[in-house]
Amino acid sequence: MNNFISKNIDDTKSYSLITLILFWSGLVIMSSLYVTIPLVSTFSQIFSVEVSKAVWSSSGFSLCFAIGCLCHGPLSDRYGRKKVIIIGLSALTIISFLLGTVHNLVTLITLRGIQGAAAATFSPVALSYAVELFPPKKRVVAIGFISTGFLMAGIIGQVFSSFVNQHIGWNFVFYILGLIYLITTLLIILFIPNLPISQPDTNISKVFKQMKNVFKIKSLKYAYIIALVLLLSFVGMYSALGNFLSSPKFNFTTQQILYVRLIGIIGMVLSPYAGKLVEKFSIISVLRGSLLLSIIGLALIGISRSALFMIIMSVIFVIGIAITTPTLISLIGVLGGKTRGSAVSMYTFILFLGASIGPVLTMRLLKTGSYTITFTSLAACLVIGILATFFINLEKND
Repeated sequence: MNNFISKNIDDTKSYSLITLILFWSGLVIMSSLYVTIPLVSTFSQIFSVEVSKAVWSSSGFSLCFAIGCLCHGPLSDRYGRKKVIIIGLSALTIISFLLGTVHNLVTLITLRGIQGAAAATFSPVALSYAVELFPPKKRVVAIGFISTGFLMAGIIGQVFSSFVNQHIGWNFVFYILGLIYLITTLLIILFIPNLPISQPDTNISKVFKQMKNVFKIKSLKYAYIIALVLLLSFVGMYSALGNFLSSPKFNFTTQQILYVRLIGIIGMVLSPYAGKLVEKFSIISVLRGSLLLSIIGLALIGISRSALFMIIMSVIFVIGIAITTPTLISLIGVLGGKTRGSAVSMYTFILFLGASIGPVLTMRLLKTGSYTITFTSLAACLVIGILATFFINLEKND
């Protein structure tokens, strides 16, 4: 049946269309993680709460997303990739519309958590879908595009919500997202082919029991430390950036802050070339180099006296993160061996666990009153990550 599907796809030359739809889906779905980062101060004012409480509109999503990533992969094995994605997108559409109507922070955080769980139906499932659907020569390109969509969402989501909030209000961020998800659901239904259910007899509880086996691989433990600090620092940096730019030191307007976030996209351009860098310099060398790049960029943001220098350093930071992410995924795939599926699922969980910690930690650091301490502390988290690379042994994983 897989051969039949592949033959039909080749005949209609629709691999490119499928890749484009998966890229688009990854971009808009993952954007929902980042849309509340620029809205935290708005929520704080509207709901009359401290900023430290308002950040849970972001952290609540990330935490539930992380948990969802553990569940949805095994579910898609048993019930089908496309079915799980469509159910998740349908839920995401409804919840997004509801989010635009809320009148208190508790309801907002609750719905954001549910939204995170629904959004988690896409990322782990789409990667498995691409591996099964695409022939080897097209598979690398497809996964590269999907991963790039995930990364670009970190910038696009923030720029989108900043722009919409500035011009028509925060409610419309979620109304427009709901409409986008409705359209995306239709695209998936109409143009993404069904695949045979890979493991209809999968025992979900057994899968979760097997996940603990990944922690028996010593090198994986250190790779997970890197995963934890990766999005922690990324989300943390952007959580602090708006405050930093609007401070008396720079006195940027909302529009100017939006432009700075948008410029960060430049840092994403090297992500698709991570594989070529690994071929030339080795996976550990690329990982250390990209982490070091992020550490330098992040540390120097906090001591910047020039707006131009600060913007350049923010791009340097993003370049490092953009290269580290696909490199780390490849490393975990290698270290996981026979338990690769469980290893990647656990990686996704830990990655977004870090994303949920990032805003909360950043708000606590900002209470020190020092942006230098805030950004250097986040950079120190990445230092822990680079130190972890020295304990990873590719030749012996047990």
